[in-house]
Amino acid sequence: MNINIDNLVSISEANQNFSKVARLVDEKGTALILKNNAPRYVLLDYALFQQNTIADDTDVNTAAISILAKHIKAFEELAK
Repeated sequence: MNINIDNLVSISEANQNFSKVARLVDEKGTALILKNNAPRYVLLDYALFQQNTIADDTDVNTAAISILAKHIKAFEELAK
């Protein structure tokens, strides 16, 4: 997942104006919430979460095949 610096929100801003953070997620897909100027929480659109999550009932072999297929170029580069 890539985080755009335009998606950074302080924890105090998120606490005081959650609807603004929710609109940011609606527009950009994610928001990275900072605590003490360090990344702490990620808020993301549920559809994006579902795309990047392997279902709980998936067995290990199916999950491994899915991960390998998704990141095959990285694995090929590491194998060199």
